[in-house]
Amino acid sequence: MAGNTTYLELSQDGGGAHKFYEVTVDGTTVAVRYGRIGAAGQVQSSVFPTVEKARAAAARKVGEKVRKGYAPAVPGGRAARPVTRRQVASAPSTARAVAPVLWRFRTGSAAFGIHIGEDRCWVGNQAGDVYTLGHDGEVLARYRLPDGVKCLVADDFWIYAGCDDGTVYDLSAKVPFAAYEIASDVDIFWLDIHEGVLNVADRDGGLTVIDHEDEYQWSRRSSGQAAWMVRRDERAVYHGHSAGVTAYAQDGGGELWHTRTTGSVLFGWQEAHAVYAGTHRNVVQRLAKADGAVEATYRCDAAVYSCATAPDGRYVFAGDSSSSVYCFAADGTRLWKLGTGGGSALSMQYLDEKLYMVTTDGSLVCVDASEGAIAAAQGGTVPVPLDIKSAAALPTYAPATTVATVSAPPASGIVVECVQQGGRLRVHVVSDGYEPAWNVQFPRHVRQAGARYVVEALSPTASGFYRVRGEIQRLL
Repeated sequence: MAGNTTYLELSQDGGGAHKFYEVTVDGTTVAVRYGRIGAAGQVQSSVFPTVEKARAAAARKVGEKVRKGYAPAVPGGRAARPVTRRQVASAPSTARAVAPVLWRFRTGSAAFGIHIGEDRCWVGNQAGDVYTLGHDGEVLARYRLPDGVKCLVADDFWIYAGCDDGTVYDLSAKVPFAAYEIASDVDIFWLDIHEGVLNVADRDGGLTVIDHEDEYQWSRRSSGQAAWMVRRDERAVYHGHSAGVTAYAQDGGGELWHTRTTGSVLFGWQEAHAVYAGTHRNVVQRLAKADGAVEATYRCDAAVYSCATAPDGRYVFAGDSSSSVYCFAADGTRLWKLGTGGGSALSMQYLDEKLYMVTTDGSLVCVDASEGAIAAAQGGTVPVPLDIKSAAALPTYAPATTVATVSAPPASGIVVECVQQGGRLRVHVVSDGYEPAWNVQFPRHVRQAGARYVVEALSPTASGFYRVRGEIQRLL
């Protein structure tokens, strides 16, 4: 190496990972700094018995990166990853009635991300704020992430937020951790995660798949642009873009079918046997997962910005660009259309006779979708919405780059260890009762060779690895 520090970058104009890797030798200490170009990055250091061994270890690290495509560069020579913003128009509602809104929480910035779980609601906005609320609207907590939360997705127990900086954060524990990093040439439009595998739909109509170790698996370039839809199940990935919906095999990405929809796809939903594509030509279309056949069409009066279903597709809901919300029977019969009294719904989800929507004005809205409430609204009677205020002493959590330490594991804790394996850092379980050869999905920036950690719980997957539940602590 030339001098004490070697600085490398993996980035190409028009594509690339947009990352840097820096190795510094100071006597017997080797420090490695790495991350996204334009950011401070993470730092790890190791101490060796002699200066010669430290230099040899540093040379090996540099050699590994060069073989992966990294090249010498000058720090500051490239700009940070560009940040995009979605500009979405919303017209006032022309519907005759106003939907029965029970409560409304204003996040303070345009919002796209929503997830409604059994115990709480999640909403994320372009200012980087993610809030959790009870189903009655009580604000429970706030996460402060980098500017621009694009979407929120759930994968069983785990909740993830994708941000404009290309990082996907795990919000499942009290403290968020960076779980995935997406290449700079992938301008994220939407995400889905299934059993730890990340699927990214982008502005150029592409699809990128990243595994639970945050490592690239495969990608495909569709025949369209502006891929707003990606949904995944145990069989396939369903990718919606300006030219329709394409299904790819989850293992390897072979095309299973392609269906040209009525208009460009702006949002997607899925049930066990069908996917739903909302389009700019005022319709939602239900496509069979098996072969892509169009099974039903749900006609709205303006471009469809979002859609959702009741369990098994019993009802289909849609939000349009004119701030109206619709409900259809499974066969396509329109049951009702009501104005929201606010912005257009950019994402929505149905749970227990309530329809939750996040709108163009950054509000999370809870609508009473029961038959009685809708009938009353159609007759002109609606409740006075409760305007939810954020508590002044609301706990706020920011992403962590380190973990707390503990001198001994608690009785119920599970010990895992970070090991060097094939030139990569992997995490395996040390505690009895687990498969020691399985990898543990673990925050990459926390890993340090030889270190041991304590986790609260581990969940096995059908793919043969473990996922962490709860807090992570490092054993001293």
